Amino acid sequence: MRSGAITVRDVDAPNAPKRAGIIVRNYASLISAGTEKMSVELARASLLEKAKSRPDDVKKVLAEIKQQGFWKTYSRVMNKLDSEKAMGYSCAGEVIAVSDDVEDIKPGDRVACGGQGASHSEVVSVLKNLCVKIPDSVSYEDACYTTLGAIAMQGVRQAEVRFGECVAVIGLGLVGQLTCAIAKAAGCFVIGIDLDEDNVLLANAGHAHFAFSRKADNLVDKIKSLTHGFGVDSIIITAATGSNDPIELSAQIARDRGKVVMVGVTKMDIPRDQYYLKELDFRFSRSYGPGRYERDYEEKGIDYPIGYVRWTERRNMQEFVRLLAEKKVEPSKITTHVIPITEAKRAYDMIAGEAKERFLGIVLSYPEERPKPEVRDSKSVHSVHSLQTSSLKIGFIGAGNFAQGFLLPTLKENAELVIVANESGASAQDAQKKFGFKSSATNPDEVVSSAEVNTIFIATRHNLHAELICKALEAGKNVFCEKPLALNFEDATKIAGIYSALSPQPSLLIGFNRRFSPLVVKTKEFFGEPNEPKLIFYRVNAGAVKASDWTQDEEIGGGRIIGEVCHFIDTAAYLTGDSLPKSVVAKSLSSGRSDVIDQDNISITIEYEDGSVATILYIANGDKTLPKEEMQVFSAGRTAIMKNFTELELWRGSGKPQIVNGQGKGHKEEVEAFLNSIKKGTSSPIPFDSMLATTLVTFAIKESLSSGEVVRF
Repeated sequence: MRSGAITVRDVDAPNAPKRAGIIVRNYASLISAGTEKMSVELARASLLEKAKSRPDDVKKVLAEIKQQGFWKTYSRVMNKLDSEKAMGYSCAGEVIAVSDDVEDIKPGDRVACGGQGASHSEVVSVLKNLCVKIPDSVSYEDACYTTLGAIAMQGVRQAEVRFGECVAVIGLGLVGQLTCAIAKAAGCFVIGIDLDEDNVLLANAGHAHFAFSRKADNLVDKIKSLTHGFGVDSIIITAATGSNDPIELSAQIARDRGKVVMVGVTKMDIPRDQYYLKELDFRFSRSYGPGRYERDYEEKGIDYPIGYVRWTERRNMQEFVRLLAEKKVEPSKITTHVIPITEAKRAYDMIAGEAKERFLGIVLSYPEERPKPEVRDSKSVHSVHSLQTSSLKIGFIGAGNFAQGFLLPTLKENAELVIVANESGASAQDAQKKFGFKSSATNPDEVVSSAEVNTIFIATRHNLHAELICKALEAGKNVFCEKPLALNFEDATKIAGIYSALSPQPSLLIGFNRRFSPLVVKTKEFFGEPNEPKLIFYRVNAGAVKASDWTQDEEIGGGRIIGEVCHFIDTAAYLTGDSLPKSVVAKSLSSGRSDVIDQDNISITIEYEDGSVATILYIANGDKTLPKEEMQVFSAGRTAIMKNFTELELWRGSGKPQIVNGQGKGHKEEVEAFLNSIKKGTSSPIPFDSMLATTLVTFAIKESLSSGEVVRF
C-alpha cells in the first residue's frame, strides 16, 4: 500500500470455513478494472496525495500524534502503508468445505462468489450469503462475472425500470456493458454512451439497442429523437471519472420526472435548475443489493425474509446466474484477456496503463489439475508442554493493525519470533515478512502446538480469546491475550479452572495496558504506602461507535462494556493495589423505553475491599473534540489528575501542582513487563485474581443495568 507494487506469491490456504462460511477452489476470477485500478493508483500515490484523498484518516493521525508522540505514530502509519492487500472480489470455482451451519451448499458444488474473501487466489474463504450455485451449462469464466453482474443488476433495480421503458447507460466499461445487457433482458430500450469508441462499438454489437460516443455531434438531439422527443425514463451512471459531465448530461437527456441512478464514481455537482425543473429523482445504488455491509446478513448468514426484502445481494447474484444460463448475458463477449494467475502482474500493468494494450474484461485462470488443498480440523490441539524461561520464543495469533502497531514492534526487539497465524494466508505471510517470523500459518493450532514456541500472543477478535487461552494454557505456554479475558461467565470460570490446576503456572497476562502507562505508574507512586483508600473518578469521552461495528456485536465483540470499559476498571483496581471488588452499581441514560438499555452512556460505581471507591463515567454523546480520558484520584490529602496520558498534575499542599508530562498508554511497557516476568520466572505483572475480577465486574455492570440493583460479590 506504500508503493503499489503487485506480487504473486504462494501463501497458506484458508484453514477451515468460518461461521456461515465456505472454502472454494477457484477456477476463474475477474479483475474489476475500475475498482482495482483505483486501489493501485492510490497505493502508488505520494504521501501527500494519499493524505488529500483521506482527510478523515489525517485527523486520526494528528490526534494520535498528540497522545502517542510523532515517532510512534509515524512508525504505525509506515507499518500500515507497508501492509499488503489481497486484490479481487469476484470469482468462481468448486466448493471443498462448508461450515456446519451451511445447508444449501455442499462440497463439490460449482459456485460463484463475491465480496471480501473472493480474491484472486487458488483457494478462498467466502460467506454463504455471497456465494451462489452455478449450473454445469455456465462456464467458470462467465460465472466469475457474477459479483459485477449483481452490482449492475442492483443499479437497474434502483432505476425501477418497467417493460418498454428507455434506459440510458453512461459509462460502458465492465459494469456498464452488463447493465445494458440486464436492462435489455428486462424488456427495456437501451441506449449506451461512452467516451471510448471501442466500448461504444461493443455495446452496439449486442448489449444496447443504440450506443453513441459522448463526443458525437448533436448527441442530446439524437437521444430525444429515439425517445419521441420525451427523453429517457432512467439514466444509470456507471462511469468512473472526476468530471461532472455525466451528471449534467443526465439532466439534458432525461424525461420529465425521470430517474438518475449513480452506480459509478463521478463528480456530483447537481445543477439545481435542470434537476428542479424536470423534478428528477436522483438515487444511489449500494453495491450488490440489500444485505451489503450488514454484519448479520453477511458474516452471520442471516437471510432477509423474501416477503420483506425481495432482492438481496445473494438473490441478485442468483438472478444474474440465471441470465447467464439463458444466454441473456454473455460475458465472453466482453472478455478480452484470460491470463494465468502466475502472470497476474501483466494484467495489472495493463489496467495501470504501463502496458499499452486494449482491455476490458480480464479473467485470471487457475490450473485445472492441482493437489486438493487440505482443510484441517481446528478443534483438537496436540498438547506440548514446552514452557521455558531461559529464552523467549514467540507464536503470534491475529497480527492485525493493532497488533502490528502496538505489540509486534516491541516483541521484535525483545524476543525470537517463531510463527504467526492470521485468517488470511496473504496477511499472515505479510506479517512474517515485516517482523521476521520464521514461518506463517492460517491455522492457530499450528502456533499452539509448535514445540519451538513457549510464549503465545493472542490478538484476535474477542469471541476467540477464551478458546485460544484455554488451548495455549493446556499446551503449557505462557500467554499474553489482548482484552477481554472472556465474553461470558462460563468461559471466564473455565479459564480460571484450567489456570489454577496448572503446576507450574505459566505467565498469563490480559492486555490491560493503561496501568503500565508511565503517568498512571507515577500516579500510584505519588500516593505511596501505606495504601490508603482512594476516591477515583475516571471520565472516558469514548465517542459513538456504529452499531454495525464488530465490537458492538454481543457475540463477537461483547459490546463496549466487556470490550473497552474493562480497561478503566483494571486501572482503578491497580491504583487500589489490586484490591478485589465488593459491589458494583451502574446507571445509564434513559431512552424512554424500558426494553432498551443504553450501554454507551453509563455511570459505574465500584466499591473495593480496601475501602476505595471508583466512579467511571463512560460517555458516547459528548463533544468529540474533548480529550478522551481524564482520571482524578483523591487520598490522604493528596490529589492527582491525569489528562489523556499527556499530562499529570500532582497536588500536595503547596497550592501549586507538580506537572509531569508524558505520552503513551502503556502498550510498550506492558509487553516488556510480561516478557521480563518470563525471563525472571516471576509471577505475571497483573495478579490473575485481579484480571478475573475485572472481567467479572464487566458482567456485573451489565447485570446492574438490567436489574437496576447493586450487584455484590
